[in-house]
Amino acid sequence: MDQTRASGEITYRQRKRWVFFGLPFTFTVYTVKDDMITLNSGFIKKIENDCYMYKVQDVQLTAGFFERIFGLGSVVCFTGDTTHPKLVLEHIRMSKEIKNFILDASEKARMRRRTLNTLDIGSTAAGELDDMD
Repeated sequence: MDQTRASGEITYRQRKRWVFFGLPFTFTVYTVKDDMITLNSGFIKKIENDCYMYKVQDVQLTAGFFERIFGLGSVVCFTGDTTHPKLVLEHIRMSKEIKNFILDASEKARMRRRTLNTLDIGSTAAGELDDMD
């Protein structure tokens, strides 16, 4: 994982790794910045997907047995993004540090944009409101 600080911005960049031996022989690169997460994948057909940090609603860290042996983990970001509502950064090093960074950066991004994160908790349907009149 490369961590750089340019003009006050922190950037994490890492390749997805194989679970066994933790070797980065894959064609998937994750880049996590203060304002967005970028996923580049593919060898023949390249796909680049971005998710703005303010859209990240929750973050989960998972680490299976073999991931823990090789110092890896997977960070699952639950987002409001249409292309990747569940963005997974698989088998990466420094996964706990990256999870904490994403949580902090997403909260700061929402504060900057004054975005309110709301969830539908099953309030009454519009048809039921008409019956109350």
